[in-house]
Amino acid sequence: MSPCPEHGSRRRRPAQYAPLGPEPRARRVRARARQEADWAEQVITGGTFLVAWSDGTPVGTAQILWRGCKAAEVHERFPECPELNGLGVWPPHRRSQGIGTAIVRAAESRVRRNGYQQIGLGVDDQNHRAASLYLRLGYQETGCRYLDRYHYLDDDGVRHEVADPGRFLIKQLTGQPS
Repeated sequence: MSPCPEHGSRRRRPAQYAPLGPEPRARRVRARARQEADWAEQVITGGTFLVAWSDGTPVGTAQILWRGCKAAEVHERFPECPELNGLGVWPPHRRSQGIGTAIVRAAESRVRRNGYQQIGLGVDDQNHRAASLYLRLGYQETGCRYLDRYHYLDDDGVRHEVADPGRFLIKQLTGQPS
């Protein structure tokens, strides 16, 4: 397995998505819609989409938003801070195997190489497992709270608006670019 997206980054097209694993149907629909939105954002804004691969199968993704977080309350406080957005590892049995950590470290390295001194990310208030990972990897609380707003279309074409409360974390990037 090669969980490091630096060695396996590929551009994706929305038509290439397929559910990977026994996730409930509603969760698969939301995940696929979120991935398609991430891809569209990369095309429009020049973000960087990272993919971790195992035996030719994608097992994790995240996106670097070079312009920072889209939430106004975050962007006002951290206007020059790239955001690591949408980190996901699937199917669920792949979690806790270092894939998320490898993606985060690859993103940090890429951001550092591009001359930035910090990177930020948002974490949903209900995602305690992710918050623990980020804090363990050196991200710091900023006290900046916001609503992560997005939408998705379900299989019937019905648009659903979502606003997940979360907080924004920052990591100072030190050392030489790798």
